[in-house]
Amino acid sequence: MAVNASIFDILGPVMVGPSSSHTAGAAKIANVARRMVDPGFNEVDFYLHGSFAKTYKGHGTNRALVGGVLGYGPDDDRIINAFEYAKEAGLNYKFIETDLGEVHPNTVRMVFKYPDGRSPIDIQGSSIGGGAIVINKIYGNPIEYYAKRPTLFMAYGEQKGVIAFVSNILYSNGYNIHEMKTIKDGDNVMLVCELDEPLIPEALEKIKNGKDFTFIKYID
Repeated sequence: MAVNASIFDILGPVMVGPSSSHTAGAAKIANVARRMVDPGFNEVDFYLHGSFAKTYKGHGTNRALVGGVLGYGPDDDRIINAFEYAKEAGLNYKFIETDLGEVHPNTVRMVFKYPDGRSPIDIQGSSIGGGAIVINKIYGNPIEYYAKRPTLFMAYGEQKGVIAFVSNILYSNGYNIHEMKTIKDGDNVMLVCELDEPLIPEALEKIKNGKDFTFIKYID
């Protein structure tokens, strides 16, 4: 039977002192990461840093992270039984306490693994207070994504005309670009494009097929 309560009400009696950073923020990080990776993963390793590593059992961060990768939002009452639902879904997971360096204390690195031998996908995010989050690494590429607007993520080897190409397609379809950022690491480029409204499938397909992207993902 569904419980009519928020995630804080649910975790409170069971977990010690849940907070928006350690529960709602953790669930949101994992839920956003799930949407950024390819489907079909059957295992996730959670590398927990700072206060996440110290309190993940008592504050319910572990259940929130597992619930998030199952697709549950921060206010979904299924999070309390996330471990059981993961078992039913055939999802394996591990929690590893680690030091991720000079990052926010509420940071988790998630490595999504696939049964068919595909390369693992690596996403890192931080819970920065009040349920707000920032995704700060994709495939090892540093980014800064706050999961507030429809966003395109595009990774590619250095090539000419990508920004102009993407901008022209968006302009021709009537889109306003809220913000566009490029992050370069040698010859590797990550282009992050935030929009003011959702992207139509036709425009997304034109972008996907127009350049040699090594990774492209749209989050609405």
